Amino acid sequence: MKNYVQEPLILFDGVCNLCNSSVHFIIKYDTNSQFKFASLQSDAAKEILLQKKERNNQLNSIILIYNGIFFYKSSAILEICSILGGVFNIAKIFYIIPRVVRDQLYDLIAKRRYRWFGKRKHCLIPTAALKSRFIS
Repeated sequence: MKNYVQEPLILFDGVCNLCNSSVHFIIKYDTNSQFKFASLQSDAAKEILLQKKERNNQLNSIILIYNGIFFYKSSAILEICSILGGVFNIAKIFYIIPRVVRDQLYDLIAKRRYRWFGKRKHCLIPTAALKSRFIS
């Protein structure tokens, strides 16, 4: 797989308001600027997913790529919290819940995210200050 970044990479739905708000939240609390981002609609994300042989079944999921490992859905969220560290480490407690149960809750929200939080016409366009954190 083409090596875009050494840092953790988050692939997210660029037209989803909930997903975009989550990215802004992560950026705000990522005091070490360790995360990189790409929308699932970007050419970079498509290339990464093709090389990983991922199909459309994961395109409703946030994806974290960290140390060559792909994390999906609730596991991605928990790993992101772990990488953020500090108070976010408390999220590790949710690992006691079986992944299938966590992912069912994730899927419930994911299926309704546009209805509940809205949808953008275009993917997030980062500000000049944040542009280096996004790959396209």
